[in-house]
Amino acid sequence: MGNKTIRNKKINNDVAKTSPVLISPQIWLPQVWVYRIIGNALLLSFIFVCAFTIFTIKSNLIGKQLGSLSNQFYAFSANLGFNVNDIIINGRHHTSKTEILEAVGADRQSNIMQLDLQELKEQIESLPWIRKANLKRSYFPNILQIDIQEREVKSIWQFENNFYPIDSEGNIIDADYLPTAPILLIVGAGAPENIKNLMQSIQDDLEVFERIKVANFISKRRWNIVLDDIENGITIKLPEKNIKKAWQKLLKLNNSVGLLKRKLTIIDLRLEGKVIVKLRQSELDSPQQLKALKEQKM
Repeated sequence: MGNKTIRNKKINNDVAKTSPVLISPQIWLPQVWVYRIIGNALLLSFIFVCAFTIFTIKSNLIGKQLGSLSNQFYAFSANLGFNVNDIIINGRHHTSKTEILEAVGADRQSNIMQLDLQELKEQIESLPWIRKANLKRSYFPNILQIDIQEREVKSIWQFENNFYPIDSEGNIIDADYLPTAPILLIVGAGAPENIKNLMQSIQDDLEVFERIKVANFISKRRWNIVLDDIENGITIKLPEKNIKKAWQKLLKLNNSVGLLKRKLTIIDLRLEGKVIVKLRQSELDSPQQLKALKEQKM
């Protein structure tokens, strides 16, 4: 009995060693189709977003909707009483009220909330006489206030038999102007662009400065200044460079020997270190006086 049992175990072991291993017939492959669906969905979404963006830009769809809502809002606010009640303009001298109102383009029917103050500021400052404009609005009453600074005429530019008013910055004021008092006359091509630098260089002595009648820009390089009288005044020839330094020399001579009180026709400051003068022939007292004044070394 015991031997039989041992024999059966041995047989079973042999069978186990020689019998083939059974493998499940089901094979699990990677689920690639899921990723493909997700990828295609993302691609289609991207194409849709791009197409919608292009359509929106071309058709201005959002802008139209916003514009429609904006118009509805302004129409509603107008019904609530937000129309312009009055327009107040301060600082006007040369510019007519009509010109400013035309530049603003607003009237009592305009919605005060709809006014673009920055745009109106630019339109007003484009007028010939306007140097700067400030706008502000108030409600109940609905008032648009316009404060302007007009250009101040500092000289008249004569060029090719025409006369143009010039402001302190050397800008041409494209408007009609009739002087009511004596004013500086500047002459020559390129004079307006260079007059500001000249004025800054010769303002040290107000008494002498007020005697200037003409500033002639010679060959677009340097200035001749005429004192006292356009026809028979003293012509001061300034150098091309170092204008202020040459003018200081002139003032120094005037303070020390009264140079500008003499009956002179020309004072030439173009040579560094020298002041060459020319006296009127009828005013020559003596050859010694002419010699003393003809060349003044600094």
